[in-house]
Amino acid sequence: MLNEFKAFISKGNVLDLAVGIIIGAAFTAIVTSLVDDLIQPLIGMIIGGIDFSTWGFSIGEAKFAIGNFITAIIKFLIVAWVVFLIVKAVNRMMPKKEEAPAAPAGPSDNDLLKEILAELKKS
Repeated sequence: MLNEFKAFISKGNVLDLAVGIIIGAAFTAIVTSLVDDLIQPLIGMIIGGIDFSTWGFSIGEAKFAIGNFITAIIKFLIVAWVVFLIVKAVNRMMPKKEEAPAAPAGPSDNDLLKEILAELKKS
């Protein structure tokens, strides 16, 4: 079992995945800082400094923090938009792959059926 585990870990896919997760975590910190420290204050200035985090209501002992939920949705949309823009910019900078030439078209389904019918008539 130990040898199987070593073989599994040493596969390139597992190592690539681990590197991807580590880079993704670091990238998440950068994007979160961009959103929290630059974009959200800018939006706060535009909408007059409205703070949704204090919005909420209580029913008995239960507290419903609607403002935190609204803030989380806004933050998600901003992060998604920033990631979209970054991916779009990176894709623009990457060299375009040349498309493989199209395979020559073979006989159509109708042609094949006609050939089969002709062979059946010969038999």
